[in-house]
Amino acid sequence: MMRVVKVGGRAQADPRLFSFIAEAWNQSPKSLCVVHGGGDEVSAMQRALGRETVFVGGRRVTSKADLDLLRMVLSGVVNKRLVNGLVAAGVSAVGLSGEDGALITAEIIDPDSLGFAGRPTNINFGLLHALMAAGNLPVISPVAYNGEGAQGGALNVNGDDAAAAIAAALRVDELLLIADVEGVRDQQGAVVPVLSLESARELIENGTAVGGMTAKLESAHGALLAGVDRVRICDLAGLLDDERGTFITQSQSAVI
Repeated sequence: MMRVVKVGGRAQADPRLFSFIAEAWNQSPKSLCVVHGGGDEVSAMQRALGRETVFVGGRRVTSKADLDLLRMVLSGVVNKRLVNGLVAAGVSAVGLSGEDGALITAEIIDPDSLGFAGRPTNINFGLLHALMAAGNLPVISPVAYNGEGAQGGALNVNGDDAAAAIAAALRVDELLLIADVEGVRDQQGAVVPVLSLESARELIENGTAVGGMTAKLESAHGALLAGVDRVRICDLAGLLDDERGTFITQSQSAVI
């Protein structure tokens, strides 16, 4: 089964991370791609530099001055730490950013409200196919190549959006969005096993799903409409348990 797995920043603190990814890779070699976040570390660096951290709909407002910071933290520190841990776990992991080989080309979403935050417009899926076919696990930072700028440049793409775009380009069987919670919770705090796009929208509109979960649900929506077979939101244990978490479907009647 071909999968794209997005690992959020908080989930990366789980000591089981590298062994779980290694086991998933070994169970299905050449059919896994990892996209990572690292938002808390970016926010900590922003605060250390005296900059304000602002989010709109779960997406970071990004100034031009923040782009080099994102490159340093996400494409540098976080990406290489994950690659190092996976290599130590016996996986031939290769670290990339969305800028490498224009892996993720993006356009600015809304310069007035989000600054240099982007949405993916093209994925260099041939590069990923070549890496995986050669037995390498791609580990991707979502800092993207600015396809609108005459001189190129970087854009900050939300990790969930990047993972959804890559999943669609690779025509994967599953997009797995790993967070620090078991799945999407309802107003009573219980994990919802199956959630239609319509119900997901209701959770966003009534304020039950906020912040990062809003971004995940919106990314799931985009992935499903782009042809990804199934999307699941779960914690790290869901990487090895195919039934764990919340399945996002196009309709409530869809069968998992």
